[in-house]
Amino acid sequence: MATVGDVAQSNPEEIQPLRGLDAAPSPSSDGDGGVVAQHNSSEGGMRLKKELGLMDGVGIIVGIIIGSGIFVSPKGVLEYSGSVGVALVVWGVSGLLSMVGALCYAELGTMIPKSGGDYAYIHEAFGPLPAFLYLWVALVIIMPTGNTVIALTFANYILQPLFANCDSPPDIPIRLIAAVVICVLTWVNCTNVKWATKVQDVFTASKILALVIIIGAGVYHLATGNVENYRKPFEGTNMDVAAFATAFYQGLFSFAGWNYLNFVVEELQDPYRNLPRAIMISLPLVTIIYFLTNLAYFAVLTRTEMLASNAVAVSFGNRMLGVMSWTMPFFVVCSTFGSLNGGIFASSRLFFVGARQGHLPQILSLINKDNYTPVPSLIFLGFMTVFMLISSDVAVLINYISFSESAFILTSIAALLWLRYKEPDRHRPIKVWIGFPILFFVICLFLVVLPIIQRPIELGVAILVISVGVPIYYVCIHREKKPACLENFMNNVTRTTQILCRGLPEEKHE
Repeated sequence: MATVGDVAQSNPEEIQPLRGLDAAPSPSSDGDGGVVAQHNSSEGGMRLKKELGLMDGVGIIVGIIIGSGIFVSPKGVLEYSGSVGVALVVWGVSGLLSMVGALCYAELGTMIPKSGGDYAYIHEAFGPLPAFLYLWVALVIIMPTGNTVIALTFANYILQPLFANCDSPPDIPIRLIAAVVICVLTWVNCTNVKWATKVQDVFTASKILALVIIIGAGVYHLATGNVENYRKPFEGTNMDVAAFATAFYQGLFSFAGWNYLNFVVEELQDPYRNLPRAIMISLPLVTIIYFLTNLAYFAVLTRTEMLASNAVAVSFGNRMLGVMSWTMPFFVVCSTFGSLNGGIFASSRLFFVGARQGHLPQILSLINKDNYTPVPSLIFLGFMTVFMLISSDVAVLINYISFSESAFILTSIAALLWLRYKEPDRHRPIKVWIGFPILFFVICLFLVVLPIIQRPIELGVAILVISVGVPIYYVCIHREKKPACLENFMNNVTRTTQILCRGLPEEKHE
């Protein structure tokens, strides 16, 4: 059997292709004529290390939730709610509802302490096909597209000062800068988990600092007697039910990312304690910051100014910060950089877990023997994210994400309810009040149904992508005997990837 030190220099013929985690032979077995090189470390085997503490978990959740949205376009909630007072109510209630969802995921994450988040929960409750469909849609739409949106926003704001006299920077430089930042952060995540979490912690702190500056400036503005914008807070309220519902949709979308820590729960130290603690710290913190930030926006900018601005934080900075107004675009860049780093870190683990389970090519379940990072999974995610730069229309990209993400969060909450019914005596370190998952299930159902009326084209595309996953599952996953040419091709790819990435399979937990 090849040793760890031999992996990079081994002849490809000496390294056998992976057979999947559950089917992999033990180190003492020769299987079909060989075995993938494995590493028995003092920590109990080749696997992802538990390097994430409580504050790292808080940094991941806060860093991913607070992206570009709170700086760029809180006007969406105001546009559909119609008034300042209702808009603030929507922000507060959206935070509370996100907290309910996060608590439901705390139960799921401690009951099923596996990385992969929704994929692991859907697989546990409903079996391999629904789990694969989630993985398929996440692979094609949700994860790479979400990261692409953040990268494009980063590029737009880093180039904005160079094209101050233009409505927006040219499209080609935007895409090139977005591609560069994707590649840089993919490299950071491949190199060292601690580096990635340090990047996340630093940029999370910077974006919170930016929001504290906004809140402080808004409080000062109000304290000096400028309360005109709050004299009639509910004037102009939109009473249309569909518009009011869309305002909540916009608010909840701004809290997206509260479930990302569940994707890396196997790398979290003491997950039974730190997962719920990280959630209980992060969600109230983000909700309070969002509410106070919008309170500051509305204090300084009129309703008309808010609706006319494509970058509310920049408009706010120009009004209140004087010669320091340049700091707002800078903080938007920091915010999006941190969010993209967190998205790459967390979402790559989904593909790693899917491959470990046999639902994706097994090369994606390899771990670099030096850095203990899922390098092939990270590189694959980076490639898919760069590929999504074929479109730089952020609004269209977001529309494709929203329905798919809501549909599978709905499925995960259904998994929680189903397991409560099917396995009532199962050990649950965290067990939330049954009203929470029922309430959140209804909310998610609403978020899935709403696009049918408002965005039927995007809905149709998302359903088509989901449907395509069914024949792919039965041909490539469910079918036991694969075409010989496909088997030979994947074997060659696996051998080559193991050598290039110095990759070893994770050892099975007994």
